[in-house]
Amino acid sequence: MSILNLNFITHNITNNSKTETDIHGNPFEELEPVTYRWSHGATNLDMGDGLLVYSAIQYMRAKTCVCLGSGGGFIPRIMTQARLDLHNQEIFEGDINYSWGDIGITFLVDASNGVGGKTDWMNIDSFLRKQFCPRIIEDTTENAFYNFFIKEDIKIDYLHIDAGHSYEDVKRDFDLYSTILSENGIISIHDTDVSFEKDLIITKDVTDQNHHEPFSGPSQLIKELQLKPEWEIFNFFNNGIHRTKPASTGLTIIQRCKK
Repeated sequence: MSILNLNFITHNITNNSKTETDIHGNPFEELEPVTYRWSHGATNLDMGDGLLVYSAIQYMRAKTCVCLGSGGGFIPRIMTQARLDLHNQEIFEGDINYSWGDIGITFLVDASNGVGGKTDWMNIDSFLRKQFCPRIIEDTTENAFYNFFIKEDIKIDYLHIDAGHSYEDVKRDFDLYSTILSENGIISIHDTDVSFEKDLIITKDVTDQNHHEPFSGPSQLIKELQLKPEWEIFNFFNNGIHRTKPASTGLTIIQRCKK
């Protein structure tokens, strides 16, 4: 027995599931690994750093969850599932509607322009949208901040930053969205472990440049924030701990210090 439902993880969290038909007309389930799940250290049975996101949302009872950038929708589905489970655990009460109910909402912000990675969930019939129903804002993170979140006066309980990975991009996202955190709001930033990129052997295949986009921006921002007393920071790096198994590219959890 496991405290984790490994079958559910395989069929809903780390894979996209779809029904196909064999040559005899019999339906069967086909599993397709979630794009970029490797960067989270996730496998068929392992949520990788997604388990940290799930746990933080569960423990802090986060209702309004925002994910900036997500090629395969790995983190948004975890955000939604964490909120659903809080309702099933009788922590959240009321309407369980995924997008408009009393259990909160998951926002996914992505320009879906191919820069830094391709999205695979834009089709309304995609597994992510049919199964987890996030509210999608197809625009840059900067435009979404001013033209949606500010205008709607939204406060964020859990923010995941994984959009542009240049220093300028990730700093802008942090500087903007950290201003609209709720009182107990938490931020996670992905791809913060410089040792992962340092050890990674990059092939010469020029057709796959976005697959190995440099991600020095997140780690540079974290180094700066560590010098600022207003932020509490904890790095979760597991690169090299178990060298024969997938490792996360790094997840850093940030919360404003209590006065």
